[in-house]
Amino acid sequence: MVELSYRDEVDALRGVFASGHTQALEWRRAQLEGLLRFLSEEEDAIAAALAQDLGKGPFEAWASETGFVAAEARHARKKLRRWMRPRRVATSLVHKPGKAYLRPEPLGVVLIIAPWNYPLQLALAPLVAALAAGNCAVVKPSELAPHTAALLAEALPRYLDGAAVQVVLGGRDESTALLRERFDHIFFTGGERVGRIVMRAAAEHLCPVTLELGGKSPALVDQSANLAVSARRIAWGKFLNAGQTCVAPDYVLCARSLMPGLIEALRQSVRAFYGEDPSESPDYGRIISDAHFARLTALLSQGEVLMGGQHDAATRYLAPTLMAEVPLDAPLMQEEIFGPLLPILPVDTLAEAMAFVNARPKPLALYVFAEDQGVAAQVIASTSSGGVCVNDTIMHLSVPDLPFGGVGPSGMGAYHGEAGFLALSHAKAVLARSTCCDVQMRYPPYRPEALRWMRRLL
Repeated sequence: MVELSYRDEVDALRGVFASGHTQALEWRRAQLEGLLRFLSEEEDAIAAALAQDLGKGPFEAWASETGFVAAEARHARKKLRRWMRPRRVATSLVHKPGKAYLRPEPLGVVLIIAPWNYPLQLALAPLVAALAAGNCAVVKPSELAPHTAALLAEALPRYLDGAAVQVVLGGRDESTALLRERFDHIFFTGGERVGRIVMRAAAEHLCPVTLELGGKSPALVDQSANLAVSARRIAWGKFLNAGQTCVAPDYVLCARSLMPGLIEALRQSVRAFYGEDPSESPDYGRIISDAHFARLTALLSQGEVLMGGQHDAATRYLAPTLMAEVPLDAPLMQEEIFGPLLPILPVDTLAEAMAFVNARPKPLALYVFAEDQGVAAQVIASTSSGGVCVNDTIMHLSVPDLPFGGVGPSGMGAYHGEAGFLALSHAKAVLARSTCCDVQMRYPPYRPEALRWMRRLL
């Protein structure tokens, strides 16, 4: 049996990059404009594919996928000339006459491995960064979202430079074969287990990586919180995409005295969003696969179901579910849930809540709900996470100039906006000196006063 290989495809991309034409501002802008045309002209096809793969309604498909990527591409197109400009840095007297600067240059050929939960956004937002930085790219969509993957493979070559951007379809075998090749950067979004595999493969080629992983992102609800608004925003962030979001609130730590009020407010929010029977709502999604459905429904037995819990294997429907009395050693509290189950845990003090978070792996996101801004400031200063959102969930991702990324086991590296451009560029350090003045004391033989002067100048 012949081993699957993408050596020829990667070598072809490397040849395109070596030609130098991807470095031009005009080429980069043309690719971003092509992406924008794709998102506009194929909007209906994209929405249909997302509906087939994940049961996404039109609003959610646009807001969290198509519109999100379009905003990234427009922002990059607008800022690109400034991002590409060399940046002067200060020089000391010993370097004068001369100037020092950082020149951003593309890395080469970038591999983007996308997950299934936001199959368009998480394939194309990294591609925006790769193209803005002047790279060639291989995009590997998830086989678990086959309709979106097929659309990307069929349509993207009609809008982008097909010699510089390739889409590879397939599953584990294809990903494994790609990871055997030498890339100049690997951008992976997914789980910690596969992240380790990607990092080991990258190490074989000393290839830098960006890993967007996940973890258990907590929501802290303080005594001073506005319960009605907090409940709406927690419920929205948790049940968006049926909970299959890497920055969804994974669990809630609530001031004990507020527990009854918060639970009731969450119930009201879910009913307001999706009606008495969320399975009938056009705005509530479905679980991606039978395996994930089985895993999630098995977690229902690990606590008291306060609301929801209804499920249907035939349609992979799992209702928005609130849970309490969950043992801390249960898988529900040990593993990233990645589904529409929300454990709610009481705490007696803010210090107890922060200690709970700090005793666990650093999360990708942390949410704090408090009208007392001193409380929010204390949580921000006393905990570590990839990002923080105060009095909301998920929305920090939509600020283009805020880098998005994890810390520790929730990931490494960041992107969105200029952070993505920088992540997929090399800041080449340049010192350009004049020959009009050549100080002799730097050259041997060294006299005693040379060292004294050097100490003063440096």
